[in-house]
Amino acid sequence: MGANATSRTDAFQMFNPTNTTAPFFQVFHDDFLDILGPHASIVAIASNPGFAFAHEAPIFDPSTDDLFFASNDGGPLGFSDIDHNNQIGRLSLREAETALAKSGGKPVNVTVTKLNLPDTVQMTNGGTGPVNGNLLLINSGRANLPPSLTLVNMRAPHNTTVLLDNFFGRQFNSLNDVKIHPKTGKIFFTDVTYGFLNHFRPLPAMPNQVYRFDPATSAVRVVADGFDRCNGVAFDQSGKKAYVADTGGSGGFLGNNATEPATIYEFDVDARTDAFLNRRVFAYIDTGVPDGVQLDTAGNVYAGTGEGVQVFNPDGVLLGKFFVGAVSANMVFAGDGRLAILAETNVYLVHLAAKGFSLSGPH
Repeated sequence: MGANATSRTDAFQMFNPTNTTAPFFQVFHDDFLDILGPHASIVAIASNPGFAFAHEAPIFDPSTDDLFFASNDGGPLGFSDIDHNNQIGRLSLREAETALAKSGGKPVNVTVTKLNLPDTVQMTNGGTGPVNGNLLLINSGRANLPPSLTLVNMRAPHNTTVLLDNFFGRQFNSLNDVKIHPKTGKIFFTDVTYGFLNHFRPLPAMPNQVYRFDPATSAVRVVADGFDRCNGVAFDQSGKKAYVADTGGSGGFLGNNATEPATIYEFDVDARTDAFLNRRVFAYIDTGVPDGVQLDTAGNVYAGTGEGVQVFNPDGVLLGKFFVGAVSANMVFAGDGRLAILAETNVYLVHLAAKGFSLSGPH
């Protein structure tokens, strides 16, 4: 940088030294070119500048080529608060691909359809699956309405089953993200204080922790603690490694604090107890905080950050970024060679060489 260079003074300031117009690919390592492939593209397929309709809980349904996701819960442009729920939307990727072919690859704006869900689904902030034709949603709760883990039929009238809404009679703080273990089918989820920090949940009453729910027995237990604010959770394809994002640097009404974690931690998953063991730093995010986490079939780790999606190899080396010029809380592989990125007021579709694996659990 040199003695007279201008330094970044804000951890949430984006790193775009070439002043390239977003969206684009930033390459930090040649291996990122293998992930992108020779014909990579990134383009907006749905936009609403006045509404953060595309925040979290991305779920891809391969049977219909539909993408489901939740709007921002309690944050700017989310239009949800202690008195108002957020919403789940559905977008047809088949329609998006048709529109992109007609536009010559230029941005398009396909229709997002709102799902009408029962009151048991409050402030959805995470999702995965599908599970036997259902969305597996993790909900933060709202006011005294409890956080919950629910199954929601993807087809109307979207009948809903609450799997869990308490820890031995105690409400969770505000449940945040969820994944199914790829080998055992057990459900792992994070609980964090963002409902309180965004003014739609009561004062927290438990630590920020990662839990495991066994759908076969309904047993629930803590598998990891010691976080500032645990957020995204993910497994590698083998199920032997787990990844948890800590978004401690983002504090809601407390403000941002760059001395707090913006870190992804890697764990070994104990085959007997399901506990997350041998915690180590996997990666520290340079812009904003790491939110949702996904992996591809090669073990590369994708994290939503303050400027888009950052990609790390299995050793934690930053390979590159899908730079969209805005906060991207989550993303999901949408079939072979496609990645859907949620960026609050935009959804981006990436065509690339990398592939994801099923998030529906063992088959």
